Amino acid sequence: MGQTTSVPATTTTSPPSGCPMHQDLKPTQCPVDHAKPAQCPVDHSKPAQCPVDPQALNSLNQMPNLSQSPAPNQIIQLPLDRTESSIPRDQSAKWEYPSPQQFYNALVRKGWETPEEHVEVMVEIHNFLNEQAWQEVLKWEKRACDSNDIQLARFKGRPGEMSPKARFWMFAGWLLPSRFNTEPPFDRHDWVVRRPKTGDEVRYVIDYYSAPPEPDGSPVFSLDVRPALDSFGSIKERIAVATEDVWASFKERPSKQT
Repeated sequence: MGQTTSVPATTTTSPPSGCPMHQDLKPTQCPVDHAKPAQCPVDHSKPAQCPVDPQALNSLNQMPNLSQSPAPNQIIQLPLDRTESSIPRDQSAKWEYPSPQQFYNALVRKGWETPEEHVEVMVEIHNFLNEQAWQEVLKWEKRACDSNDIQLARFKGRPGEMSPKARFWMFAGWLLPSRFNTEPPFDRHDWVVRRPKTGDEVRYVIDYYSAPPEPDGSPVFSLDVRPALDSFGSIKERIAVATEDVWASFKERPSKQT
């Protein structure tokens, strides 16, 4: 199990050449200010809420009250439907992703210039990356407790707060730019996973990176998902996986040479 997963966007989630998520886009078209590295256009200042707009939870459904009204000067009518994720919130419900309209409103409130015609694609990519991140969490949890009966209790985006591991790789890229990536992650999330059988909670750190695009221009993203070093159990799992990765790489070398 690798700690980093490269996630190529499929055809349905590949943005057109002018999309804000596209690698070759001019800065003025993108809702993300590239002058500020590792900065997400979504406000993640509060945990346990939707990854787009941290507003107060509705007491009836424990979900954020996100505006579905069109933004001022909005021209294109955006869908209002929210997609249910595969990520359990508790024993009876799963987390829901924001609708394209809610996603757009969040970007507008942050002051980003967002092409309305690309919002739906941006939401698809946003949802796709979260699903992939959850699959990586499940791999870790399978090792730790051999159970898929886990829940995402709460989460928090921490844009601009580079994780220690991300800082390490940035330093490695500065020392050896030909070998290591020098681009910082464009976003970071901290997810707290609940293990219902024991009641334990485990924090995971997720760094989101942009990777070189596919030959056809489709964007590729890399997710570095791992348990935070908050407990002896998490430290042990991190060491075990790192050792396995090094050993697997060592065993592959002779076969490549022959």
